[in-house]
Amino acid sequence: MQLEQEIRLLEHQGESDNRLALLREELAHLQQHTRRIPYVDPVDLRYRRLEPAPRTIAQAVMFCLMDVSGSMTEHMKDLAKRFYMLLYIFLTRRYQHVDIVFIRHAHEAKEVDEQTFFHSPETGGTVVSSALLEMQRIVAERYSLQDWNIYAAQASDGDNSPDDNSACDALLTDAILPLCQYFAYLEVGAEENRAPAGFIKHRSALWQTYEPLQKQGAIAMRRVTHRREIYPVFRELFRRGGLEEAAAP
Repeated sequence: MQLEQEIRLLEHQGESDNRLALLREELAHLQQHTRRIPYVDPVDLRYRRLEPAPRTIAQAVMFCLMDVSGSMTEHMKDLAKRFYMLLYIFLTRRYQHVDIVFIRHAHEAKEVDEQTFFHSPETGGTVVSSALLEMQRIVAERYSLQDWNIYAAQASDGDNSPDDNSACDALLTDAILPLCQYFAYLEVGAEENRAPAGFIKHRSALWQTYEPLQKQGAIAMRRVTHRREIYPVFRELFRRGGLEEAAAP
């Protein structure tokens, strides 16, 4: 202990009794205090306080949510796949272990494998809240917040059932975002409808639903129509989210 070493040094150097007396009194006080609080390690006497020891979580789960209704073309799904790939590479550079959960939806959502997620055809309308509910269920069953960092990326062409938008807003605000380290929404469009990367010619139903959350800084969202826009948009999304260390693949 540093205080004891200082006392021994002063004794060896023949320092004044007053200085030694003060140090000995302080040492006795600290030792008495330690005996009253037995869980304090003696090393803490050097700092007079306990330092918290944060526990690093070395694993993450990446939720991929995608609309697969009839309006989502293969081109749009390919854009989403490229974005998910970049996110996965980014996370594997930050964490020792990364799980991936694929959730696809049209009017209802289900967890599927990667092949089914990108290639199996689907019909029916679009109910986006079904995917958010499925994510909420899976997190509750398998991914404790004490053990996992949770990331989510959602891809859609922006279509949604009109009576479902308020449910999406409530689910995101109250259930999904409190779970997530980061939530990104990527709106994919046809190449012939190109606008400058990240911008939109018209605001889709889902974009209008999510936009207030974007303005609050709760989610990141951009629009792409060509695969060469994916990486710049990815970098922009994560720079805005304070995760600038995303490296080039």
